[in-house]
This record gives sequence, C-alpha cells and structure tokens, in this order.
Amino acid sequence: MKQNNWHKFCKNKLALSSLYLIILLSIAAILGYSITPDSSPNCNTQIPELRNMHPGTSVMFLKINKNELIEKKSFFNQMLFGEENNYTLIPYSAFHFKGFNIIIQSFDKTETLTYHLADVVYHLNLKQPIINDNIHKEVSFFEFANSSVKQTKNIKELQQIILSHHLNSKTFWLGTDITGRDMLSRLIIGSRISLSIGFVAVFISVIIGLLVGAIAAYFSGIIDKIIMYFINIIWAIPTVLLIVIITLILGKGIMQVFIAVGLTMWIDIARLVRGQILSLKQKEFIEATKVLGFSDYRILVYHLIPNVFNIVLVAASTNFATAILMEAGLSFLGIGAQPPMASWGQMINAHRGYIMLDSAYLALLPGLAIMLLVLAFTFVSNGLRDAFEYKN
Repeated sequence: MKQNNWHKFCKNKLALSSLYLIILLSIAAILGYSITPDSSPNCNTQIPELRNMHPGTSVMFLKINKNELIEKKSFFNQMLFGEENNYTLIPYSAFHFKGFNIIIQSFDKTETLTYHLADVVYHLNLKQPIINDNIHKEVSFFEFANSSVKQTKNIKELQQIILSHHLNSKTFWLGTDITGRDMLSRLIIGSRISLSIGFVAVFISVIIGLLVGAIAAYFSGIIDKIIMYFINIIWAIPTVLLIVIITLILGKGIMQVFIAVGLTMWIDIARLVRGQILSLKQKEFIEATKVLGFSDYRILVYHLIPNVFNIVLVAASTNFATAILMEAGLSFLGIGAQPPMASWGQMINAHRGYIMLDSAYLALLPGLAIMLLVLAFTFVSNGLRDAFEYKN
C-alpha cells in the first residue's frame, strides 16, 4: 500500500481500529498455548465437577503429580501444539493433613478423598511399595524416573511442599463449558482455526483467481470462452453446497475445509481480475510493451497483474470474512473441525441447547467472537476500498 493510500486508510478510524483488533487476535493466535490458562493440546483438560461454571468463578485445586513420564517440549513446540499437564487437578472445598495422607473434601462437598503425601509430590513407581515409618515420621518410595534408588522424606517436608506448590487457586474468567474445560483457553485457540482458514482459503483463491482471470482476459478468444464457460458452471452452483460436496469427497476434517473453501472462493476474484485486465489491455502502456517485443509472461507478471493487485487486496479482505463464516457454519454442522479441536462454530453447536437457559454465554461467547472478527475484516475491506478509491 502506497503512503498516500495508507494515510487515507488511517483516516477511517473504524477500519484502523478493526485492523488493530485483527492484529491483536493474530498475535494471540500465534502465541497460542503459551498464553492460554489451559496449555494442554486443544485446551482439552476436562474436569466434570466444574461443568458450566459461571465467568469469574475461582476454584481451589490439589495438583497431584502423574505417575508417568511426560516428554518435555521446547517452548516453540509447546506454543504451537500444547503440552500435556504433569499434574492431575482435583478441585476441593477443604483439606487437612492426617498422618501420611492429605484428606480433601470434594468441590461439591459430596465425598472425601484421601491421597498419600508422596504420591502428590512425586512421580512414583507404583510397582514398588511405599513404606511408611511411623516412628521417625518418614516415608520411603521409588520415583518413576529412577526405580533403582529409594528416597526417604520427612512428613513435615512433604506437607510444606504441598502447601507451597500443590495447593493453588485458579479463576475461570469466562467460565467453563459442559465438560469442565476453560472457555477462555478454548476461545483463544479457536481463533487459530478462524484466522488460519481465512489465510489459507484467501491465499488459494487469490493465486487461482489471479492466474485464471489474467490468462482469460489477456489471451481472449477461445481460451477466454472456455475459462468463462467453466466459471459460469461453478458460479451456478450454490457456494455452501459446493463446499459440502467437496468436503464429503475429501472427508471430514479441518484441512479438507481449508481446501474446499479455497477452491470455491477463486471465482469472484477471477471474474474481477478478468474485467480489470480487459480494461487495462487497451491502455497505451500495454500497447507499448507489445511494440517493444516484451514476452506475454513479462507483460502479465510485471505490467498487468501489479496494476490489479490493489483491487484483489480489497476482494481478499472481504473473502477473509466470508471464509470465517463458512468455516464456522461447517463446524457447526459437524463437517469442519472435529472434537476435541477448539472451533468457534463447533463450540456454538455443542452449547446451542443452553441459549434459553442461564448458561447462554456458552454459545454467545464464540458467536460474539465470530461476529467481531467478521465485522473487523468487513470494515478493513471498506477502508481499503475507500483508500484505493475503488468502485464496484
């Protein structure tokens, strides 16, 4: 975007604010699991006792070390794909120590649970016995990672470790869903799919549409007629129906949706590019390039396509919003992202039965996220159209 066009865009405060919102959401989507309260893959830590908790609810947890080895991932890997939690989280309402155990009252106060102190603090090898020494107030055990070395710890020491590191409070700022998963984490990770499908689908549609439209307009004749005949056939098929057909052929899954949406959105861009190049082809500077003997490739790539790129950028920003809506709709229908993957459309579908109940926010939050993101891209598209002074 040229400096003059950028100044015109910046004068549109709504478009500029929308661009900042898109950038903010994109940064959050990239950082992903490194900023989500639940960093497990797909933010899928399910705590049934905490289902449908209202926003702002704080819960006390006992963190119990899992008796297994969990591979430690690099920060980059963890940011992209998440990492299994080393702990089992047990919500509780009260606790006390008794001998070698910690006794907690469950969150709903319906039962009492007992856990050995050493089992809470360490990854134990349960094939080896845990030895309690009542005389010296010590416990001996073998860790999972080093089963050949016996360790001995004092009860007071274990209790202090639990008080310092294994009793924590967590606030669910946007509440929890029907399976007890953190809604804020699911919404953040869900933005990845919406933004990703927008980027991938628009990239595919721009590449195909730009090439097809440019070739049809530049060479004209029989080539133009064949291409336009094919475009008109595709144009006659409802877009959603075409996407459903393609996804059914390719199979269910988010990657199939990416491809399907991209393969149906290039038609608009191809028609737009064709019309613009048919007009540009008559300009004197194009006639001059032909007189100078430039190749068709050079004329297309260096003289025609750059002159329609601004218009394509406007169309691409509009298609971004369309792609997000299409993905949400397909995921809502169960064709797109599959559980436990976090997708805004799938989240609405999972909680649609709560819209008329006191937990309507479970469906309204992802719906609001979709609305804000689609409006943001729409306003950016309008801002670009005004900046480039492009009229339909």
